[in-house]
Amino acid sequence: MHEMDVIGVRVEAPSNQPVVLLREVGGDRYLPIWIGAVEATAIAFAQQGVEPPRPLTHDLMRDVLAATGQQLDEVQIVDVKEGIFFASLVFASGVEVSARPSDSIALALRTGSRIVASADVLEMAGISAPEEQDDEVEKFREFLDHVTPEDFEEP
Repeated sequence: MHEMDVIGVRVEAPSNQPVVLLREVGGDRYLPIWIGAVEATAIAFAQQGVEPPRPLTHDLMRDVLAATGQQLDEVQIVDVKEGIFFASLVFASGVEVSARPSDSIALALRTGSRIVASADVLEMAGISAPEEQDDEVEKFREFLDHVTPEDFEEP
């Protein structure tokens, strides 16, 4: 398993489909995962430290875990089939629960849990970005600095 950082979310043109971008820690591979608008908003909220007036689903899940004494150890991106990614929530108790990567990432950001991707997933769907392409990544980061959760709302 390879540890991943969440770079951020953006809307891919021209499809207007949100995508979350993960980067391999200590590596040069990126993992783009297309997600839904609601999940994109949840991830953006968590990254920006936005506390909604009422808990979103991922906030509720974090609170339920805390109230029941459960700890989410890590989120694993375990497979990709026909462009669809699969993840597992791995708890300190050893229990694993299958989940969508978008929900898993939103929950991991709220709980401070580690996000990892399997070597097979990175081999199949990872994109290498050598150092000379870092300026493109920097442009993407600049975009993320100015994007708001409202950018992901349906028109």
